Amino acid sequence: MGILTGLMASYLTLPAGCELAAETEVRRSRFLAVVTRVGDEPAARAVIAGRRSTYPDARHHCSAFVLGPDPRTERSNDDGEPSGTAGAPMLQVLRSAGLSDVVAVVTRYFGGTLLGTGGLARAYADAVQAALDSDTRRVRREPVELFDLAVPHSDAGRVEAGLRTATLDHADLQVLGTSYQDEAILHLAVGPASAEHLPQVVAGLTAGALTATPTGQNWIDLPVS
Repeated sequence: MGILTGLMASYLTLPAGCELAAETEVRRSRFLAVVTRVGDEPAARAVIAGRRSTYPDARHHCSAFVLGPDPRTERSNDDGEPSGTAGAPMLQVLRSAGLSDVVAVVTRYFGGTLLGTGGLARAYADAVQAALDSDTRRVRREPVELFDLAVPHSDAGRVEAGLRTATLDHADLQVLGTSYQDEAILHLAVGPASAEHLPQVVAGLTAGALTATPTGQNWIDLPVS
């Protein structure tokens, strides 16, 4: 079948739709941090713009984001704070957590007391860490191969049920859905841990009569225990 040739490594991220938030205070300066999952750079920049809109009277909205499995994109912005005192420490916290496809924004309300460069760096990093510590749920983003399995309509329910049962043993073998044409087309996603099992699972459910056809690659989220 040529399953899983050339797929990239998996990586950790937040669950879809997850937004982590925390508020910290250092010498009367308030730091409002949010960390959320995003799919691409425009989405990350939209989150940053949204925080500016939510807190228009704040002096600084510093940010950092990490995207992709490599990760292929990293950005940080001090937003008027002394160079290297906000965005870079925030980015380092995301790196240390091993997360990608996330953006962190820290909004600061100045408390009237200067914190110094070291104090600022610690304050921004601590704000992001506090947000990450507020919810420890994570998912592992796994590369998968996509397959279609064409099944006679009369056998579709049985075969689909068998494949869904198989996911109990192979968590990254998933039935994504079914479309109906001359035959029922079961759409499957198969990750690295289950790659070697797909042919035998399909053969066992169809008495060796059918094989799955590769259709591309994608990613799925698997819970981290």
